[in-house]
Amino acid sequence: MIPVLSRAQIRAFDKEAIERRGVPGIVLMENAGRNAADVLEREMLGGCARGKRVVVLCGTGNNGGDGFVIARHLHLRGAVVSVALTGSRDKLPPDAKANANAWMGLGGPTETITDAAAIAPAIAQADAVVDALFGTGLDRPVEGLARQVIDATHAARARVFAVDIPSGLDAQTGAVLGAAVRAAHTATFAHHKLGLLTPAGAAHAGRVHVVDIGVPASLVAQTGHDAELLEPSDVAAWIAPRPADAHKYRAGHVGILAGSPGKVGAALLVARGALRAGAGAATIATWHDAIPSLQARVLEVMTATLDAGESPLIEVVASFAGTKRAAVAGPGFGTDERTATAVAALLIGYEGPVVLDADALTLYQGRVAELASARARLVLTPHAGEAARLLGTTADAVEADRFSAVRSLAQKANAVAVLKGAHTLVASPDGRVVVCGAGNAALATAGAGDVLAGTIGALACNLQPFEAACAGVYLHAAAGDAWARDGRDRGLLASEIADLVPDVLAALKR
Repeated sequence: MIPVLSRAQIRAFDKEAIERRGVPGIVLMENAGRNAADVLEREMLGGCARGKRVVVLCGTGNNGGDGFVIARHLHLRGAVVSVALTGSRDKLPPDAKANANAWMGLGGPTETITDAAAIAPAIAQADAVVDALFGTGLDRPVEGLARQVIDATHAARARVFAVDIPSGLDAQTGAVLGAAVRAAHTATFAHHKLGLLTPAGAAHAGRVHVVDIGVPASLVAQTGHDAELLEPSDVAAWIAPRPADAHKYRAGHVGILAGSPGKVGAALLVARGALRAGAGAATIATWHDAIPSLQARVLEVMTATLDAGESPLIEVVASFAGTKRAAVAGPGFGTDERTATAVAALLIGYEGPVVLDADALTLYQGRVAELASARARLVLTPHAGEAARLLGTTADAVEADRFSAVRSLAQKANAVAVLKGAHTLVASPDGRVVVCGAGNAALATAGAGDVLAGTIGALACNLQPFEAACAGVYLHAAAGDAWARDGRDRGLLASEIADLVPDVLAALKR
């Protein structure tokens, strides 16, 4: 897994390199800017900077200094570069000022602007605009001239290249601080930052490139990291080849408490996700009035009725779950009293892994701490709205700091928590957080969450809940990426996500 750093850890990393390892800050700035220029030339200037028009927007901090380095290197490669500085050169820190002087010493055109209108025409005509206004230290709303400049890039629909992080994006939470640059590419220095790996980060950063700054990445061992970015190799290491003597129940039998009249499709998608992810068998247990429509649509899936006989529902659920390696509860199941009884019986009477999704999560809104007493080993799979209801807050508050929200949810429920969305997060009760970098907007389709719940349920038959959640999130997201490789961003069906999972699994073995 790849370390992901918080704002404080980014500062500590730089301090470690400069003060303890003796690498001058100006050397780090030079390496960062030069390598960022390489990315910009390759990704946005067609591999050759010569003759291309580039506007570099520099603030008065060290991020502006990075911008001056980029300007100098692009100039030396033949680009037509101009720099717009949003404050006095006297305000630049020493390393940034040295690079500003070097740029100007080469005759590089620099304009200290007081009005964004002065550079709006140049922005509109540029082949690329470099955003070096603010770095990772920004923690206040963007106002005044800087906001005007950001708005000018939006108005011109400029192709923007962000330096370290899009200006206006909070490096800690990914929140937009009033206004933020929308970049096509971002060159971030040394390590991934938390704020880049959020839905807002994905929307504003474009494609993120981690750029070498000339010190070993292993220095992060001295500063720590706040999260980890999941890699395909991690998932491949968890999923062992199926032995030659495998049979369906050894592969794993998933019990699914889901579906109700008019909503049996949710249960079927859970089952499809489970079977496509490698479960040997799946049985849907639901209400008697949903069974006829369910049985008319199943081939590979078994069914069971929860309320057909005289036995108490608690005993029926315990008997059903007792023969299963893992269970999934919630999709399309309802939120009435009988559902609450069935889900509670599963959590108390079953000791295996249970994935709670959709209606099962709604049952515990505002009562998340009650989940901590479950005998079952839980995996919760909420989207932001469901997480908000569990935590007693709002979806906006969850999205404003997804890392804190998913940690809080995992700790309060004593469960693995999966916070769905762009860059889905997986947290363990001990505070570990993993980020999935795979996935795309095509996955925003009805039933996708049901497939994910089933996928995790299948993997939980043979993996620990945290690993099963991480692997399931990756397989689901990578299936969406496989579907979207030819440029499609909509029209994906949830069942198609499930059907692509075996191909993703096969690719992990290559």
